[in-house]
Amino acid sequence: MNTYLIIILAILIGTYLLDTLIDILDVRHFKTELPDEFIGHYDEERYRTSQEYLKENTRFGIINDTVNTLIIILFILFGGFNIIDQFARGFNLGSIPTGLIFTATLMLLFQIIHIPFSIYQTFIIEEKYGFNKTTPKTFILDILKSWLLIAIIGGIILSGILWFFEKTGEWAWIYCWIAVTIFQLLLLFIAPVLIMPLFNKFLPLEDGPLKKAIEDYAGSQDFTMKGVFTMDGSKRSTKSNAFFTSFGKFRRIVLFDTLIEKHTVDELVSILAHEMGHYKKRHVLKTVIISIITTGLMFFILSLFINNSELFAAFKMQNTSIYASLFFFGLLYSPIEMILSVFGNMLSRRHEYDADAFSAATYMKPESMISGLKKLSIENLINLTPHPLKVFLTYSHPPVLERIRAIRNIHIKNGSARYISNNK
Repeated sequence: MNTYLIIILAILIGTYLLDTLIDILDVRHFKTELPDEFIGHYDEERYRTSQEYLKENTRFGIINDTVNTLIIILFILFGGFNIIDQFARGFNLGSIPTGLIFTATLMLLFQIIHIPFSIYQTFIIEEKYGFNKTTPKTFILDILKSWLLIAIIGGIILSGILWFFEKTGEWAWIYCWIAVTIFQLLLLFIAPVLIMPLFNKFLPLEDGPLKKAIEDYAGSQDFTMKGVFTMDGSKRSTKSNAFFTSFGKFRRIVLFDTLIEKHTVDELVSILAHEMGHYKKRHVLKTVIISIITTGLMFFILSLFINNSELFAAFKMQNTSIYASLFFFGLLYSPIEMILSVFGNMLSRRHEYDADAFSAATYMKPESMISGLKKLSIENLINLTPHPLKVFLTYSHPPVLERIRAIRNIHIKNGSARYISNNK
C-alpha cells in the first residue's frame, strides 16, 4: 500500500478523532451552576440556553466534520481528484489555465457541498437562539460575492505561484514567499476600502458623547487613526464585536451597531482601549511577522513535494502537476499547521492579557472592561467554562472568567499596569 496514502488517511482520521474528542470533552465540562462572577448579570434560564446553544453547535459541528472527512477520504480512494484533473486537461489549455480550472472546479464542488450546512447553521440554529438576522437574499449575495472574490484574489495568487514554480527552478519557493507576502500586506490596506464594504455598510460615527470619548482617549494615547465607524452587523446577526483595520494613519475603529446599542460609553471605550493595546504593544506587527515566517516555511516544505510521483499515486492521479501538488501537500502539511496554530494561540492569549492590562492602565476603568466582557459573553452565549484542552488547542482568547480574574489582579500605578499574582 502506498506510504503517502497511509500517512494522509492517518492525518485525516486522526485529526477528525482528535477534534471530536475535544468537542465531547468540552460539552461534558459544562458547569450546571452559574459561576459566582456572573451572578446578578446572567439569569439561570439564559445560562441554560447558552449551554444548549453550545451543545447544539457542537453536535452540528461533529456531523459536519464527519461528512467532510468521509467525502475527502472517498474522493481520494475513488480517484475523484484524477477525474477533475482529466476534466481540466480536456480543455487543452496551458498549465496555468488548467490549474485554475482544476482549482475552481474543486473549490466549487466543496462549496456546493457546504451550502446545506451553512443554511442549517444560519437559518435553523442561529435563528432558534435569536441571533440570525440574515435574509435569504443577503445569504445568497454573500455566497456569490465570496465566490467572486475568491476567483479574483485566489486566481491572481495561484497564477503567480504556478508561474514561479514553472519558471524559476529551485528558488521558486523564495519568489513565491516574497510575492505572497507583498500581496497579503497590500490586502491589509485594500480590504477595508474595497472588500469589506461589499458585505457591510461603514458609516462615520455620529457626533456625540461616544465619539468624543473615543477621540479624547485616542488623543491621550497619541493614537493616529482615519476615523471611527459603525458597521451594520445587525444585518446578519445580533452578536456584537469591535475591531481595527489597516495600519498607521489609515487605521479605522469599527464598532458593530449591535455593540453600541447594548454597551455604555465607558464599556465601549474600555473595549476599544483593549484593541488599541494590541497596536501599542506591537501585537499586530508581531502577528504579521510570524505569519510571514510560517508562510516561508510552508513554501519551502512545499518545494520538496512538487510533482512527487508517489504522492500523486496515493491520489490515483494519471499525471503530475504543480497545481495538484499544492492541494495534496496541504493535507500533508496540516499536522505542522496544527502545531504552529497551538503556539500561535498561546501567544495570542498572552497578547489578550497584555491588551486588557493596557486598557486598565490607560483608561483607568477596569470595572468597565469587566462589565463589557460580561455583556459580550451573555449576549453571544459564550461558553463560560470551556475544557482546558479545548482552550489550549483552539482558543485564541483566554476564557472570559480567566480574563476577568486577571484584570482584577492588575495593579495600576502611574499609567502602567502589572499583575500582582500569576493568574495569567
